[in-house]
Amino acid sequence: MWKAVKDREAGVLLPSSFASRIRSHRVASFDLSNHKEIVSPHNGAINSLQVDLTEARYLLSGASDGSAAVYDIQHATDYERGLIAKHRSLFVVDKQHSHGHRYAISTVIWYPVDTGLFITGSFDHYIKVWDTNTTQVVMDFKMPGKVYRTAMSSIATTHMLIAAGSTDVQVRLCDIASGAFTHTLSGHRDGVMSLEWSTSSEWILVTGGCDGAIRFWDIRRAGCFRILDQSRSQLGRRPPLAESTSKKGSVTGQSSSVKTAVSQRRIPLGNETKQLRTLRKSQILTRGPVVQRLHPGLSSSHNRATAHYGAVTGLRATGDGMYLLSSGSDSRLRLWDIDSGCNTLVNYEAMRLQPTKALQLAVTQDSSLVFVPCMATVKAYDVWSGMTCRTFRGHYELVNCCCFSSQYQELYSGSNDRQILVWSPPNPIIAEMEDGRGGLVSVADQDNWSD
Repeated sequence: MWKAVKDREAGVLLPSSFASRIRSHRVASFDLSNHKEIVSPHNGAINSLQVDLTEARYLLSGASDGSAAVYDIQHATDYERGLIAKHRSLFVVDKQHSHGHRYAISTVIWYPVDTGLFITGSFDHYIKVWDTNTTQVVMDFKMPGKVYRTAMSSIATTHMLIAAGSTDVQVRLCDIASGAFTHTLSGHRDGVMSLEWSTSSEWILVTGGCDGAIRFWDIRRAGCFRILDQSRSQLGRRPPLAESTSKKGSVTGQSSSVKTAVSQRRIPLGNETKQLRTLRKSQILTRGPVVQRLHPGLSSSHNRATAHYGAVTGLRATGDGMYLLSSGSDSRLRLWDIDSGCNTLVNYEAMRLQPTKALQLAVTQDSSLVFVPCMATVKAYDVWSGMTCRTFRGHYELVNCCCFSSQYQELYSGSNDRQILVWSPPNPIIAEMEDGRGGLVSVADQDNWSD
């Protein structure tokens, strides 16, 4: 660490590289936090967590008892022994609320550009938009089945659409501006358990269904334009930019020669054009019926492609929008190249995932690590090698969701044990005091006298 500081002072190390090293060092030292604790008010399993995208200050949680809560993770409400910061909920909306959900809340998300709104989805078939300041429902959307997951684009500037996946085969887009459904995306043959907006385009939506398919949608046009196939693969990451540009250069060189050859051809005039048209028509008639070229997402062969053997339980795009991570009920984690639509064949080490519940994955800011809820633990995998870097043990029951805060390099996990645990680098001062006598005496204050 000190070597990196000296290199930064000497100008050998760039500021961005130095910051990346510091973040990686902090993430590598993750452990159950010894200085921060979130006091959960929920009486059921924690199903969803999200830190707001504007201030990275407020944590939103949803639980199976039909309650949602907001916590201030920057300022503690009180301290235990003056050392451990306790973060209690700022408010809770539950079944006792006049407009609360009747059944389990399966998903919670913040409005991307303002903490004044948050959205909840429930097994009572409703998606509700809440005013954070008044804790009142602004609008709601009635879905045809249990809501599994909701998502909003973090980079959208021209729309305010909530993508919703439910037990119904169709994905619906809810517009906050009009309070109505604007799109119905049809293609899945079973319920849709996971959703993810592209981090590079506000128009691209990725959905994962219980039919094992991962579909890409451009909401400006009809039908999906890509279906991922686990048998269509490429080894490792995409080639460097220099190689791809050189290949493009050779292709463009060929195309230019073709263009010149075409330009040298004699253009028919007058009656010759009519003769050519009749000739082409006769050729088409002799060849038989013309087969129309279908969109890849609509052809029968592509329509049956699957990304997992079983339901797709989780989706997470990398920060640069170039890759997509998916988890399935087949206990597999796969990394996809979004540009080519290929499986990169990264062999992630053995894991055991919940087969019947939507899981919430998390990635670090530089997309080097992915955090996956694996039964009663959370495992951190290297995205590019598939190696298990860390296994976090602290929950007593199944873990359903995890959320990474890039602002503070902290990980939050929610479980069926009704607890929200914080994983962060240890505070050295508190660690030193805990190692002293009685858990409160600092090492510097100890003496060498024997009893």
